[in-house]
Amino acid sequence: MRGCDRPLCEAYDVALLDLDGVVYVGQRAVPGAPEALAKARAAGQRTAFVTNNASRTPGAVAALLTRVGVPATEQDVVTSAQAAARLLAERLPRGAKVLVVGGMGLRHALYAQGLVPVSTAAERPAAVVQGYDPNLSYGLIAQGAQAVAQGALFVASNGDLTIPRGDGPPAPGNGALMQVIRAATGVEPIVTGKPERPLHAESILRTGARRPLVVGDRLDTDIEGAHNGGADSLLVFTGVTDPLAALTAPPRHRPTYLAADLGGLLVPHPAVRRDEHGCHCRGWSARWNGTKIELTGEGDPYDGLRALCAAAWRSDEPAKAAAVAPALARLGLA
Repeated sequence: MRGCDRPLCEAYDVALLDLDGVVYVGQRAVPGAPEALAKARAAGQRTAFVTNNASRTPGAVAALLTRVGVPATEQDVVTSAQAAARLLAERLPRGAKVLVVGGMGLRHALYAQGLVPVSTAAERPAAVVQGYDPNLSYGLIAQGAQAVAQGALFVASNGDLTIPRGDGPPAPGNGALMQVIRAATGVEPIVTGKPERPLHAESILRTGARRPLVVGDRLDTDIEGAHNGGADSLLVFTGVTDPLAALTAPPRHRPTYLAADLGGLLVPHPAVRRDEHGCHCRGWSARWNGTKIELTGEGDPYDGLRALCAAAWRSDEPAKAAAVAPALARLGLA
């Protein structure tokens, strides 16, 4: 974790924003998100919306963003379907047939790259691409498995095992669905979405970002994807990750910055000072006392969380929950 003496919207030219849990949840904006993004844009930061969801077209995503108060065009949206289509276009000749086990987002992305979407193995496709679609049928999955078994290249838009639902527990995601073809054929797919590098590379290519900041709520996709792409990251706590998960994260899941919400783009971030007495952030100090971390001080609880993270992340070995939970309870963030 680092500090930044300027607001992040001034220090980074493009914010690469995850959507669900960061900008909106379901069909509703995260409280304060539209206002924070408007201020970041007014300060000169460009925004791009990067999603693992391959079922919607960029235009549909932009329309949803606009409805929740975040004006966007399809050029502002980067999807795992686009990353998958580019990977396929780099490996296949123009006009090659690709069997689509998914929805319109994948088909539109393939057309844009000069590839031909098909729906049956009898058409002898050169590749199979699978992406999340809530209406995916067994018959289409079976066609995809048949084509892969016949030698077609197997690409998956993303490997998320679950997807969030605003009204209950998570539902199975594309990572769970693609296991059917994988198990039936023994073929491992090439995955293009977060945290793999193709989607990050697609985002950089489409935005021309020179100093991007990845903003997300998931450690295993957004933050790990930033690590894999060599970019800095901001973790927000409006989605699936809670402070305890951040404190106990392995190195590849540790963000550069953290904030309660997208308001974190608009402010400087204090650095953590380390000495023989522990880790200090403004009014808070954290230090190991045997097998646990002690936290003392007062002030902004997120400064306390920064001090705790610095202490918890002292090595590559993830901290145990029991070692950090008592100190975290002092902050009232759990």
